[in-house]
Amino acid sequence: MKLTSIGLYYQKRISDNQSALKNARQNIHYLGTTRLGVVLFAAGMVYWQRDHAFEVFLLIAISLFFFSGLLLVNYRQQKKKQYLEAAIACDEDELKALDYDFSAFDGAREKINGNHAFSLDLDIFGNKSLFQSVNRTCTASGRSLLIHWFENPLDDKQTIEMRQESVRELAGQPELIHHFRVTGIINPGKSSDADEIRDFIRKKSLVPHPWMWKLLVYLFPCVWLALIAFSFFITVPFSVYLLIYILTFGISECQVRRINRLQQWIGKKVAVLTTYSDLIRIIEQNDMKSGQLAELKSYFSINGKPASGVIRQLAQLAGELDQRSNLLVHVLLNPVFLWDICKSLQIEKWKNKHGAFLNEWIEKLGEFDAFCSLSAFSYNHPDYTFPVIATDYFEIRGSSLGHPLMQEDRCVRNDICIESYPYFMIVTGANMAGKSTYLRTVGVNFLLACIGAPVCAAFLSVYPAYLVTSLRTSDSLADNESYFFAELKRLQMIIGQLNEGKQLFIILDEILKGTNSVDKQKGSLALLRQFISLRTCGIIATHDLLLGELEKEFPGHVRNYCFEADINGDSLHFSYQLRKGIAQNMNACFLMEKMGIIIE
Repeated sequence: MKLTSIGLYYQKRISDNQSALKNARQNIHYLGTTRLGVVLFAAGMVYWQRDHAFEVFLLIAISLFFFSGLLLVNYRQQKKKQYLEAAIACDEDELKALDYDFSAFDGAREKINGNHAFSLDLDIFGNKSLFQSVNRTCTASGRSLLIHWFENPLDDKQTIEMRQESVRELAGQPELIHHFRVTGIINPGKSSDADEIRDFIRKKSLVPHPWMWKLLVYLFPCVWLALIAFSFFITVPFSVYLLIYILTFGISECQVRRINRLQQWIGKKVAVLTTYSDLIRIIEQNDMKSGQLAELKSYFSINGKPASGVIRQLAQLAGELDQRSNLLVHVLLNPVFLWDICKSLQIEKWKNKHGAFLNEWIEKLGEFDAFCSLSAFSYNHPDYTFPVIATDYFEIRGSSLGHPLMQEDRCVRNDICIESYPYFMIVTGANMAGKSTYLRTVGVNFLLACIGAPVCAAFLSVYPAYLVTSLRTSDSLADNESYFFAELKRLQMIIGQLNEGKQLFIILDEILKGTNSVDKQKGSLALLRQFISLRTCGIIATHDLLLGELEKEFPGHVRNYCFEADINGDSLHFSYQLRKGIAQNMNACFLMEKMGIIIE
């Protein structure tokens, strides 16, 4: 792989993090050895001082203090090690992506949909797709929103330009993007987390009659304190202690089913809530200058308190409730402090106070996550340009357009120019000459422009019309639908939208492929005439040279272009360069003869 400056940047960061990871692993080894030394030293000293109770107690206390400190340091080193391992993996994936290997990233394969206006035709979702090349989301809400952006591109100039501004700003902070993603992928959670949290917020009171339980939370410790106080003045029989223990334990257990359900749900959310808190804190700690990012950041505050701290409080309460699984906590703290009930009430109080904001925070976090994906795409392609967004229908003007999924050394770039409406480019050419690739190149860059991302072009100006394509229509056995009928349905949808007044940008490849040549010519000519009458714009690729005659019928509204196959003796050459005019050379018979399929 030929490394660009971006690749060298990732390699350097990998090298730095590998050095830091080596140090972290050494520190963890030294800490383990030191803890063992503390234990052995303490055991030896205790044995030596075994006849001196005070000294033994003091030695054990000091040893426990140092041992606990070493455990805390070890925990931090383990977290650092986990972060560095994830950081290295992220950068290694980015290096592969620079070499057009996107297999490490999610392509949202489940979103492949032949009924969508353009996603199947343009390879938006699935393996080796545009979405897979862009997607760097680390939250379920971010992934869902990024999918929505790809399926529903913007049609408003101001909104697109605002998104471009945000993407530019974040693209200039690669360390922020990297830190955000690494933090998110350590505990990514599940795709259902946001829905489950939303259901949890909507649920009614977790514990019935909370006023009564609040009173008992204070009463239980008072009962035990009073009992202990009495024992200093009078002899309290053990049976009294046992009776009170059984009574308080029995009362504490009467809501066990409800609390089990709460623990089963929220105990699984401790990690993802902690991750949400960490991700939001990254946003809170960084200045955001562009309008959309600054507005996003402003959402993460409530009554002057940072949202990260509020969410971490819920994660901490959830972790404390989860301690009820510890038998010692359950049998000792429950009868004395009503531990389960107390934590459940605190969670209920948090939910009533902050629950309404949690869903919004998760959505806004997902929005920032989606911005990070577009920004990482922009950073990884410094030669890409942000398009100019035109004001009036219709315009698409660009120079040196390339397909972002084609390797740079194989990508032949072409121009495009549509500056008025109605207007259609008729693109003719031989098999394998580049017609379909050109259509997808235009479509993909048009989509990137309309979602606020940079495009693979030296320059591009577009009007954000509604994109609709028909490049890959197929039959459906499940729907008892022929190929030809599926194509007609797509064309019917296009005509219907035009009749409704929608401003479209249409890209079609070989109209009416499912019928005979005479019928196909007649239908294709009629369809093009109807498109012109409905004052729309687009590109149509075809093998049918007769469509080129429409340029004479509609001068100024139809223009012929071609991809030529140059045949010189026994050799066939493709330039893949768009030329003006109608294709002159076809290559089917030539190739069949070369391959011995037919004999002249």
